[in-house]
Amino acid sequence: MKPQIKRILRILFIMASIGSLYFVPWILVKAWIMPLPDTVQEQVNKAITYGFDGMIVYVDEAGKPPAFYAAGYKNRAEKTPADPTSLFKIASISKLYVAVAITKLVHNKRLSLDETLAHYFPELVGKIAYADKITLRMMVQHRSGIPNYVDHPHFWDNPSKNNEEALAYALDMPPTFKPDTDYGYSNTNYLLLRRLIKKTVGYDDHQYIKEVILTPLGLKNTFGSLNEVHIGDVMSGYYVGYDDDFKTDNVGMLATAEDVGTFIRALNEGTVFDTGEQEIYSSIYEYEHTGLVPGYQSIAKYHKDIDTVVIQFTSTTNFDGYNWNLSEIFYSRVVKIVKKSRY
Repeated sequence: MKPQIKRILRILFIMASIGSLYFVPWILVKAWIMPLPDTVQEQVNKAITYGFDGMIVYVDEAGKPPAFYAAGYKNRAEKTPADPTSLFKIASISKLYVAVAITKLVHNKRLSLDETLAHYFPELVGKIAYADKITLRMMVQHRSGIPNYVDHPHFWDNPSKNNEEALAYALDMPPTFKPDTDYGYSNTNYLLLRRLIKKTVGYDDHQYIKEVILTPLGLKNTFGSLNEVHIGDVMSGYYVGYDDDFKTDNVGMLATAEDVGTFIRALNEGTVFDTGEQEIYSSIYEYEHTGLVPGYQSIAKYHKDIDTVVIQFTSTTNFDGYNWNLSEIFYSRVVKIVKKSRY
């Protein structure tokens, strides 16, 4: 990996409080106060003028056929227009799928939310502090205190090539806090949860997710890694100021906006659950999520007041943080346009 790319990757992930910048750049103010266009497509087109290479928006209003919007490029170098059916790296939105899978295993009595990390992974006793106090529930809720491996001071100098290397970074760090005394978002929690799913079912964790979530919902365009897809189907991802395309970086799940939208509706309506499972899920995790990896930003939410799912993918990131804030502003404006069109 090139030195300059390592540097921007390191900076990208130093954004724990990305929504609370010390100053508000004029570009954000301008995006917020400009007149609201009449249509979602107009808004998506306008977003591209603010520095996004490509954008996809999926809107699923109850009682209407889903609507697809796109602007900019799918591949900037080839000048390929953005395609709303492209695969996109959904990053931490994948945590919703993992939490559902854990819920199903708990409901089937194959796991217990109150059992400890030490019980499930005795080999980590002495390597992860408070292993005998950290419960499965705390890991799902990010209340374990297990450090986030991407926060290791050397992680972005030498990014992990696999889960073992990622876990090694976490094991080299002190706990963030004592178990269940605070909240601390940690990718290490979900790395271990995926490992626990695999250990429990005896095969690949994504295969289990496919069996209990994707196949029942008819989701054929959601994948566990880049290895499962044709690279030409993936939307390119870019970093401001650099020409590199991050498309070939293998960093987790990929899906189309439609597949994510279908899952988010099923999650919120409860149709992804069997009887008794939703009560468990509601006690441990959330019903919406965002995602961020180099080159890719995503927002997936259900808006109960208008019975509408809105998914937004943007394929450009930067280290100043305003790029993420811009994506949130444009997302909120898309939602406003949808609400306005209903009345």
